[in-house]
Amino acid sequence: MGLDEWINQKKLLQSISTRLETKNKYSLKTQKLIKLSVVTQFFPPDYAATGQLIEELVKQLGQQGVDIEVFTSQPGYAFRSHTAPAFERSGRTKIQRSRTAQLWPGRIRGKAVNGVLYTLRAALYLLRAARRNNLMLVTTAPPFLPVIGYLANILLRLPYVCILYDLYPDIAIALGVVSKRSWLVRMWRAINRRVWLNAKSIIVLSPAMKQQVIASCPQVAHKISVIHSWANPELIVPIAKKENWFAWKYNLVNKFTVLYSGNMGRCHDIDTILEAAKELKDEPIQFVCIGGGAKRDQLIQEVEQLGLENFTFLPYQDKEVLPYSLTACDLSLVSVDASTESLVVPSKLYSALASGRPLAVICSPYSYLRQLMSEANCGGTFDNGDSHGLAQFIRLLSRDQQLGEKMGMAGHQYLRSHFTPKVISQQYLEVLQQAIMTDEVVTMYPSNIK
Repeated sequence: MGLDEWINQKKLLQSISTRLETKNKYSLKTQKLIKLSVVTQFFPPDYAATGQLIEELVKQLGQQGVDIEVFTSQPGYAFRSHTAPAFERSGRTKIQRSRTAQLWPGRIRGKAVNGVLYTLRAALYLLRAARRNNLMLVTTAPPFLPVIGYLANILLRLPYVCILYDLYPDIAIALGVVSKRSWLVRMWRAINRRVWLNAKSIIVLSPAMKQQVIASCPQVAHKISVIHSWANPELIVPIAKKENWFAWKYNLVNKFTVLYSGNMGRCHDIDTILEAAKELKDEPIQFVCIGGGAKRDQLIQEVEQLGLENFTFLPYQDKEVLPYSLTACDLSLVSVDASTESLVVPSKLYSALASGRPLAVICSPYSYLRQLMSEANCGGTFDNGDSHGLAQFIRLLSRDQQLGEKMGMAGHQYLRSHFTPKVISQQYLEVLQQAIMTDEVVTMYPSNIK
């Protein structure tokens, strides 16, 4: 190598180093500039999945230097207490809880009333919080909460990012709660378009949800980011059933156990699971359902009427129990009703991957879950209603333990590569950074803009 060539390469390396240092300084500066207000009805000690995901997210963002205020409600789905401190601080995060009561949380009308009361409280909170924060992250818990983001932006000039956990009114239409021709649906869709058009960014949980939003409002396609849910593989680790106290407690160690853990709600296909259990009723296979939801009591009633003895029903478990309850099985079940495909995303999928157990996913033939399962190579997918196919898959795994272990470990590794809190929170941070990026920064770093 000649002297001139060596000097030129040295200059190039110095230039690259300087640019990287400048970008890193900008990234750190941006994190410090973010004063984030997170508005969501559910937050621990509530065991609602959305609240647990937000808790992990704000924890990760706080560790990366973001100052955060969380405005949430008093718990309505907690284990030991229906009250929590009105104010808390955890690291860089302040938590404020409204005094909104939880009325009839198990009924649709009760949930709607609770959501309205919380939303009104959130509006009052933002009148004060807008002076302390420069960005709001608002969820669809309750479904109409993003309207608060829109009003805060119009009246207080506070920019906002929306997380769409569920797509309404589409879910209400799919479940037959409202008619797609009703005035309420027309008004809701018009409000959604206003909210989405004014949002700095929109976060959805799957590619199918993104396409659904674009179909309703094509103008927002450029601001939609697909960011999956996640699970913590440091909290939920594969545990052998023989070493699992939860499996011993409920007499599951010596039985091939099929686990459904989480909400048994209107958006989940429970019928296919029941039909498979009926086919397997005379075989040494135990179905365990942990959780609650609108379909839980109906399932219990049908199991009793049919005289099935291969079911065990347990309530939601505390967070510290989850590493044991989720691994006290040989197969995990995830299901989405065909009518709500692309409208919801089953968060239980990610904790099931972390558990190191194979998965059986019940969904439509067009579900994004099929591609994910194929990439992870961690189990099988079955059409809604294909109870015989599901039963055959359960039989196969019950006779081939090594196959199940291989699938389970593949799923665990896939989660560690794609869906950990660290990986996902970085994606959220990038969206938040872009939301407050100035025109000057856009000019300096055009490659950062997607």
